[in-house]
Amino acid sequence: MQEESNPIKNYLFEYIKSSQTIPDLIIGKKFDLIIDEIIKDCYDHIMSLGEKEESLGMLVTGTLHYLLTNALITSQRKITYKEQEIDIVIPDTKTLEKDPKKTLLICIPKSSDIKTIKKKIAQLEKIQPEKENIWVVLSKHLPVEKKSFVASKENNTFSKIIFEIGKFSNIGGTNKFKILRI
Repeated sequence: MQEESNPIKNYLFEYIKSSQTIPDLIIGKKFDLIIDEIIKDCYDHIMSLGEKEESLGMLVTGTLHYLLTNALITSQRKITYKEQEIDIVIPDTKTLEKDPKKTLLICIPKSSDIKTIKKKIAQLEKIQPEKENIWVVLSKHLPVEKKSFVASKENNTFSKIIFEIGKFSNIGGTNKFKILRI
């Protein structure tokens, strides 16, 4: 099954491919600087391509998937597990089933409505009993009782997520080769 062409993903990956600095930043494991560069250079254009929250969700998901792959952190994205849609699960649903303590769910709501976000979190809590292992990436700071990151041009905390994931993976023992020495 071939995935549909998406102008946001196409723009993001063309940007990454044509970047003069991202390959060196990948080699240097400077994932926070990659996220900062992508947000700085792509945010406005990507926001103009569609509905703001939907566009931001695609930017965050694409960026995170690209960086997780380059950081050699095992993950699955956009999957359904026990009738719940999960944006990103680290390392995978098999680990979630066997050992939820070693599994991280990342929620990227395509909404800034707090009720919608809390409903999505409550759905994820049904499949992830370790409540602190559900993280949220938001478009602005909102009062959610989860570890959260903000992906925006101002007050961007999303750039720290890869290092936080690396720490989680190393502590949880899922990153067997300790690729990210944090």
